[in-house]
Amino acid sequence: MNVVVVGAGVAGLCCAFELTKAGASVEIIDRGASLGADSCSWFAGGMLAPWCEGESAEPLVVSLGERAIAWWKRRGVGLAQRGSLVVAQRRDEPELKRFARRTKEHEWLTENEIAELEPELEGRFSHGLLFPKEAHIDPRAALKSLKASLEGLGVFIEYGCDGFAHTDRTDHVVDCRGLAARDELADLRGVKGEMLLIRSSEFFLTRPVRLLHPRIPLYIVPRGNGLYMVGATMIESDDRTRITARSLIELLQGAYSLHPILAEAEVVETGCDVRPAFPNNLPRIRRRGNTTYVNGFYRHGFLLAPALAEWTREVVMNNAYYPEVMDEHPMQ
Repeated sequence: MNVVVVGAGVAGLCCAFELTKAGASVEIIDRGASLGADSCSWFAGGMLAPWCEGESAEPLVVSLGERAIAWWKRRGVGLAQRGSLVVAQRRDEPELKRFARRTKEHEWLTENEIAELEPELEGRFSHGLLFPKEAHIDPRAALKSLKASLEGLGVFIEYGCDGFAHTDRTDHVVDCRGLAARDELADLRGVKGEMLLIRSSEFFLTRPVRLLHPRIPLYIVPRGNGLYMVGATMIESDDRTRITARSLIELLQGAYSLHPILAEAEVVETGCDVRPAFPNNLPRIRRRGNTTYVNGFYRHGFLLAPALAEWTREVVMNNAYYPEVMDEHPMQ
């Protein structure tokens, strides 16, 4: 079977990989000029944290997300499995207790235990939650690694292809365009996310840390060499052009609340993009004729892409049906 995958974000690359391994002849096209140039995947946090996400996400996100850690580990993308740490200022400790009630696979930490895990946080938080099974990756490195793996399998990306070039001569199209697919998926909406990359030679974390706050929950993810990703806002907006001054201030204030030394950090990069989401914030696979749409990952792209890619492979190759994410059976 010949398949054209439209979109070279994390969803498109994962689908292309699974289809290629299943024996399909795959071609990828993307409207961006280069890898990540037109994809919200480039600005992702890279946290593989299904149990933390269970605080606000549906159980489906947790169950599908649990598969991501093993999938990315098999890909050899430099995955670090040191868990996730969740903390709150003393005045916000009710938020920590609420987070614990809504999640699983965690253990409570005392102030001393937090300091043993992350010495930089010594004396700053009286209690915390550790999710020991969770992991994180560098999304940009993961995309490059996955691209290299595909090239090793003979699959290449053609950049600068706006629309559906070459789809008239293929057996099947897998549409992974994200919000751009709203021309076909009218119920898609955009959720803007903004982030910072900061660098500090005086601060050291080994795992993602989430700081709970009633107004803007913050996470900080280590990238190595003193570089940290700080995110992220969730704004109901289609504006992907700029980070707002308010968001920049709030993210920096959140980082300062985690540790005042981060006030001296270098701001290396600011970024924003718009995540595609359906009304229930759950992903969907929709098949219409010889086109399968894979979309609606919301804020869980790297967490959900592996499982959705495996299911897409079966939908395309074997007409499988997954009621959890499909509106109707492809054979109906």
